[in-house]
Amino acid sequence: MAAVVPLLAAAALLVLFSGLHPAAAAASAAGEAATVVVKAAAAVSRTDDNFVCATLDWWPRDKCNYGMCPWYNASIINLDLNNTILNNAVKAFNSLRIRLGGSLQDQVTYKVGSNYGDCRSFQRDDGGLFGFTDGCLHMNRWDELNVFFQRTNTTVTFGLNALKGRRKAAGGKDTLYSGDWDARNALDLMRYTAGKGYRVESWELGNELSGSGVAARVAAAQYGRDVAVLRKAVERVYASGGGEVPKVLAPGGFYDGAWFSEMLRVSGRGAVDGVTHHIYNLGSGKDRDLAKKMQDPGYLDQVEKTFRDMAATVRGSGPWSSPWVGESGGAYNSGGKDLSDRYVNGFWYLDQLGMSSAHGTRVYCRQALVGGNYCLLNTTTFVPNPDYYGALLWHRLMGPVVLKAATTATGGAGAGGGGSPYLRSYAHCSREKPGVTVLLINLSNATAFDVSVAGGALGAAPCGGRREEYHLSPRGGDIRSQVVLLNGEPLALGPGGEIPELRPAVVGDGCAAPLRVAARGIAFVRFTEFKAPACA
Repeated sequence: MAAVVPLLAAAALLVLFSGLHPAAAAASAAGEAATVVVKAAAAVSRTDDNFVCATLDWWPRDKCNYGMCPWYNASIINLDLNNTILNNAVKAFNSLRIRLGGSLQDQVTYKVGSNYGDCRSFQRDDGGLFGFTDGCLHMNRWDELNVFFQRTNTTVTFGLNALKGRRKAAGGKDTLYSGDWDARNALDLMRYTAGKGYRVESWELGNELSGSGVAARVAAAQYGRDVAVLRKAVERVYASGGGEVPKVLAPGGFYDGAWFSEMLRVSGRGAVDGVTHHIYNLGSGKDRDLAKKMQDPGYLDQVEKTFRDMAATVRGSGPWSSPWVGESGGAYNSGGKDLSDRYVNGFWYLDQLGMSSAHGTRVYCRQALVGGNYCLLNTTTFVPNPDYYGALLWHRLMGPVVLKAATTATGGAGAGGGGSPYLRSYAHCSREKPGVTVLLINLSNATAFDVSVAGGALGAAPCGGRREEYHLSPRGGDIRSQVVLLNGEPLALGPGGEIPELRPAVVGDGCAAPLRVAARGIAFVRFTEFKAPACA
């Protein structure tokens, strides 16, 4: 009978961390052994301290896709900035980066100075770009937004209208817009912002105008000249302020290697600080295979080429800058209903954070903080969705120094290949604490993994201290659940809308035994005394 005890103990742990029925847990108790080797002698890349980012968009409540209108009052224009849960959710990051932008940003006029002309609210217009007229940002709303940003210690990225002054080129269905960018209205907004003492960390030019564009496009050489104009405008406005000059970002569009290279060449050395591109690699929000894609390692791997090519373009054409993901919602057209705001989306999202950071991405902006089906916070109640907690754990645990992590079979790569593709692994030096934090994502619906972590360099070893484990799992084992468990307990707001404490399960000896990652489980694991030369 004594021989059965370890099996029962393992089943009990699986119940705790996965939320599975005890019978199902017992059936899954024998996990597949795997080793994650962390090569900690040197960093492979470095992210920004505010790598995790979320967006706020301009979409009005009558933005609809597939017969659904999931934006409600989540726009930059009408979001309830005094909502307690919203404020608590942003404050919990202690400096969340928020990027203000989106499809309609190139139709926004700022009602300030003397160069705004007609400034009216967005209205439905089937003949307009994205089905809307131009819109207006009033300065009293900009003031309210900045009060919110200051109250929540937000790091602000603002996307500017890059179509000002341009005209659609003749040529039927061609979406090319020609002419120089008229920077006067943007310059007035920057002057107002600086004069008020509002902190904008970075100004971004345009949204999805690169390459073939989405609803409109601008030629790369023209865009490069306009970015150079923006750089000079930013330096002129902020030169006498005595503080740090904001960064300049561009182009905020889908990656096109030749277009991006030309834009960087023409804009000139030092003009662009962050080269921003967008990722919607899961396809349409109504794709019936959306959930399947989120758990398919082969499909998730495909986007790695974009990150690799983007990094190569920046190294070759703009080594003074760095790659940023300026917007990424997984599935486009507001995301997938009952999927993009559920536990299953975390497989895609956290894998993206790990993969992109390993390829030199400095910042990764999730579409959206509020709004659409891909929101981190519920659009009407502001209650956090599962990915909010994944983002918060990443921000608190994964530091900016990125390490190489590789999963192997138990006996090493030579004794059975590279390990299961369903177990994804990423490693960073721990944030503001000693040690190394490893992210493990189990895409499998059936197989648990018993993972040993090893140091892959002379002098690198995970042993000698505690192991702090944060296991995420869906309630009832249902990957479409909107409730996420942390170490077996549901994460829920406090009575006053407080974000719950995120407490780890602690193992006294980091190398005492392999750590179990349940089927459909996600785990952040901090090795407190991991000897990593790259983290010294």
